[in-house]
Amino acid sequence: MNETSQKTILVAITDVFFYTKVRDALLPKGYRIEKARVQQDITDKASWISPSAVILNMNDQALDAFQALEALKADPRLKAIPTLAFANHEEVDTWNRAKALGVTRIVSRNEFSNRTKDLLEEVIANSRQQSAVSSELKAKR
Repeated sequence: MNETSQKTILVAITDVFFYTKVRDALLPKGYRIEKARVQQDITDKASWISPSAVILNMNDQALDAFQALEALKADPRLKAIPTLAFANHEEVDTWNRAKALGVTRIVSRNEFSNRTKDLLEEVIANSRQQSAVSSELKAKR
C-alpha cells in the first residue's frame, strides 16, 4: 500500500450533514476522502483505491450499507478493509445485522458526529494490530 492509499478513506454517506462532519474532521488531518456516490462505487472504488477504511451510514436512504458490507466481506481482496459504521442508537436490529455482516465497529450517530477522527483512527489501528497478529500466527505454523 502506498502513502496516499494509507490515508484515503472511502466514504459511503450521502447525508450532507454527516458527510460534512467527515470532511471537516479528516481533511485537516491529511486524510484523502473518496466519496461513493452510487452503490456500485463502494466496491469499485474500494478495489481501485485500496482505502485505509470505509465509513458507512447504516441509515442512508440512497446507499444500502448492508449490501455494501456483504459485498466487501465476500471479496477476498476487500474483506480486510476496516469498516466504521454509524446508526440510530435505537435500531437494535440494524446494529446486530451490521455486526453479523462483519462491520469492524458501529457507533451511534451522536458518537460518530462527536468523535469521527478518533473513531476512524481506532478502527484503522485495531485492524493493523489484528493483521500483524494474524501474520505472526501464520508464520509460526
